[in-house]
Amino acid sequence: MNDPHLHHTPVPPAPGMLLAVLALLAALAYLTATTRLRRRGDTWPGWRDACFAAGCAVLACASLGPLPGGPFTAHMAQHLALAMIAPVLVVLARPLTLLLRVLPARPRRALLTVAHSAFATVLVFPPLAALLDLGGLWLLYRTPLFAATHQPLVHAAVHVHVVASGLLFTFAVCQLDPMRRRWGLAWRATALLGAGAAHAVLAKSLYATPPPGTGFTTTDLHHGAQLMYYGGDVVELAIAVVLAVQWYVSTGRVRSHEQRRAGKVTATAVAGGPR
Repeated sequence: MNDPHLHHTPVPPAPGMLLAVLALLAALAYLTATTRLRRRGDTWPGWRDACFAAGCAVLACASLGPLPGGPFTAHMAQHLALAMIAPVLVVLARPLTLLLRVLPARPRRALLTVAHSAFATVLVFPPLAALLDLGGLWLLYRTPLFAATHQPLVHAAVHVHVVASGLLFTFAVCQLDPMRRRWGLAWRATALLGAGAAHAVLAKSLYATPPPGTGFTTTDLHHGAQLMYYGGDVVELAIAVVLAVQWYVSTGRVRSHEQRRAGKVTATAVAGGPR
């Protein structure tokens, strides 16, 4: 049986440090951009600054580790931080919207061209984003790939995929930033429910059977699987709240528009009535 301690190490020192530095630089760039925005008289909610800074801090801390708990539990805490918690915080801060507001005209047009390209439109199709995210996790934990993550390059590649797919999925489901096509609530809610179910089933399978080629203790395996199961539920509930708020706001706008139209029709009828 392989040594379980080979399979839970934090991101190897060099890639982990690089990811932490990139996260901190991103936070600095974001805060600099919002400061510039406000100085020219534009508004930008302060809570978005806090969300982005918190998301980058979670990325940096999880990258540098080590996190508390047994080997598998610590790994799973890192997974939740990198793939779920940090992406939600970053997406809530609407970084693409901020870029479009602070960039000069030419770079802004180039960014819009990329964001509105056919490739980007397909990539942020919610079911596809869910498949890329959860499919990668099933491949990681239900094949010998996880046992190979003691190799620095494999470990770094897995963590890059986890962060990127988590950001893509959250971005695609929440759709807070400008997009060429805004997928309907039904598509996004279905993708979220499907991803939540796949995540829960994977966690339950890990509770019963460890990843192939590993030798974690039963207690550690159970704790890690439970953390994955319940922690995933909490993050998915947060995304569901975002969808619910969007539905509530859009419904309120439709009703307000209908009421204004009804009021205009009534006013017109009264004005045109018998005198």
